[in-house]
Amino acid sequence: MLLDHSAVRLGTASRTLADPPSTVLRPRPRAGRAPWAGRYSRVLTAFEVVAAAVAGACVLGTHPGASPTTSLFWASVGLVLAWPVLLHTTGAHAERVFGTGSDEYRAVGRAGFLLLALAGFASYAAELDLSRALVVGAVPALAVGTLVGRFAARCALRGLRAQGRCTKRVVVVGRGTAALELVDRLRREQFAGLEVVAACVTPDDRDRVAHAAGVPVGGLDDVLTLAGQLDADTIAVTSASETASQYLRSLSWQLEGTGIELLVAPGLVEVAGPRLHIRPFEGLPLLSVEQPRFEGWQRVVKGGLDRVVAALALLLLAPVLLSVAAAVKVTSPGPVLYRQERVGVNGQAFTMLKFRSMVVDADRQVDALRAQNISDGLLFKMRVDPRVTPVGRVLRRLSLDELPQLLNVLGGSMSLVGPRPPLPGEVARYDTSVSRRLLVKPGLTGLWQISGRSDLSWHESVRLDLRYVENWSLAMDLLILVKTFRAVVSSSGAY
Repeated sequence: MLLDHSAVRLGTASRTLADPPSTVLRPRPRAGRAPWAGRYSRVLTAFEVVAAAVAGACVLGTHPGASPTTSLFWASVGLVLAWPVLLHTTGAHAERVFGTGSDEYRAVGRAGFLLLALAGFASYAAELDLSRALVVGAVPALAVGTLVGRFAARCALRGLRAQGRCTKRVVVVGRGTAALELVDRLRREQFAGLEVVAACVTPDDRDRVAHAAGVPVGGLDDVLTLAGQLDADTIAVTSASETASQYLRSLSWQLEGTGIELLVAPGLVEVAGPRLHIRPFEGLPLLSVEQPRFEGWQRVVKGGLDRVVAALALLLLAPVLLSVAAAVKVTSPGPVLYRQERVGVNGQAFTMLKFRSMVVDADRQVDALRAQNISDGLLFKMRVDPRVTPVGRVLRRLSLDELPQLLNVLGGSMSLVGPRPPLPGEVARYDTSVSRRLLVKPGLTGLWQISGRSDLSWHESVRLDLRYVENWSLAMDLLILVKTFRAVVSSSGAY
């Protein structure tokens, strides 16, 4: 029987995170993976078999003389069996990687390298007459095609998870504030596929968590009871306690054989996987967090790519730039470009360029419109701003007013991807943590651009910018640029 959405008081009132959970009735063991995961895996396997068959057929098509008596024929046929097997071997079909992105893609990449190595080794060791079309062409193309298919499947899976399907039922365990933060994070990022169904917290926090989270709440010794009653398949423990090792160890022992997954939140929610490593020191596993790097060869490559891409974009978009400039000039009196002082890397001021989308004296009208500000932070935002011109409204919706910032990128004061360029007045009110946004160049686009733009709260905008600063990489930049196109087309949060 499911519990109601009120505080559940089942355990001893004195239970803390340092105490091991008492012996309780264990949930029934679960048989294998979730039903949706099995169906998802079978669909992926069918796609991979078809992709391997197409790759093999293409190889045979380039060699009409290949017959069942030749090694090339059987090698091409063998792709159909070998490719799905290797993907399962490298963990590409493990339920934990479905929809995760990087881990899933790395597993596919490992399978591709293994297949390439096996084909090359077999060709050399057995002196097989394998065509370059197989080793150099079909195998890499098969890996790339599978990655594309995985990306499409991931998008579909995220859509299903946004509808509440294909999710794991999670019981959150920890102290009140940390548990609520984790609940809020899991609900906000639905694509993770973790649905919070209950929480187990310390006695003093039960009423507060029950009211704020709206889920059944129990004590720290009620974890397995709640998991069994609510059919949960995952336990997520926060890291709020400094003395929880005994409790966590005992909980992990009780979960053995139940098929319930145990997750531990490290408390470093804005630090991405590439910076986190498990380092065993004399049998003691410790979480190693690498320091963020704000210099080095990747920064040099980023700066060079910024300038090259900006120059090419200015050249290719010249007709668009001229057309927009003419539209601004003809429809509204004043200069075509709007110049505004912004703060860049290490607090250095620079002049940011935009196509003018407002009337000339827009800055002087801010005080009169202050009462209509909808921002909850340091920014001034209006959903329907009377200062915006008719042409400016179109430019903002399509982000065309940002195109002159390519000149800033070419000049080195901005980057293609980075935090939002702040105003001097904002920077003057930054605290120490927010000031970390200034450790990298501001960007023409960024995580804020692809995550809602003006619809974001001040806190959320800062969080996204800090996440970018802490976890920057060339791969992240490329992903943001790809997603920016979708954000611009959808016009979400643009006003």
